Amino acid sequence: MILKPYLAFAKKSFLKRSAYRFNHLMSIFNTCLQVFIFWGIYKALYGGKAEVDGISMAMVTTNFILSMGLSAVFYVDDYFLPQKIWDGSIANELLRPVSFKGRMIAENLGNAGFNFIFHFIPALIICVWVLGMNLPASPLMFGLFFLSAVLGYGVLWTISFAVQMTAFWIVNIWSVTTIKTVFINVLSGSMIPIWFMPEWMSGVLKFTPFTSIYFTPVQIYLGQLSFREILFQCTVQIAWIVLIYLLGNLLWIKGQRKLVVQGG
Repeated sequence: MILKPYLAFAKKSFLKRSAYRFNHLMSIFNTCLQVFIFWGIYKALYGGKAEVDGISMAMVTTNFILSMGLSAVFYVDDYFLPQKIWDGSIANELLRPVSFKGRMIAENLGNAGFNFIFHFIPALIICVWVLGMNLPASPLMFGLFFLSAVLGYGVLWTISFAVQMTAFWIVNIWSVTTIKTVFINVLSGSMIPIWFMPEWMSGVLKFTPFTSIYFTPVQIYLGQLSFREILFQCTVQIAWIVLIYLLGNLLWIKGQRKLVVQGG
């Protein structure tokens, strides 16, 4: 079975995360704290108003809970490849009879599965119990929300994949990963809902990969998009996954040719 070794890698990463129980509790606390802080800031900005420019406080709350909850699920290890280049173990990894890229995504999916069960669901229950949030527009929209969320994870993973490939040329990719994280946090709608950005900026962001990660699934959940718009946005998500993966794969091919391992 072709997928068997990758399922084993996913299972291994899932079980590995279960070893640190205190860390799980702190992750849940961290997610809830972020939601509460941003909710408090926007609650003050609303000044007791029910809505601003047609955007209700309940919609903002829902955006924060879903976006930051999904960010806890969408675990990507930006240093998976760089670490192996630094310590020289990449040479052994490339000799394994399995795809290194397949192993990367398998281990990330194992971590994402763990985060969904033990981080997202507990944090969601706590946030909804304390703050409340809008229900999905319909059962169908709820299903499409999950589909778009999966595609959003694909966009995030391919961005991380492409960034990691720069480790073949850059000794320390900390600065690159930091820039990537800032762009995602600010432009994905998780910290600042796209509704409140200037119209020209929100129009441009629709054609970038950033809004595809969190904001598109949230819009679908709230029923803000028609079926035609959902199809378009999901197509945009798929297009970004393909384009960014092709870029990362090109860097992967060129990087292997450049790779020189000393020691290890």
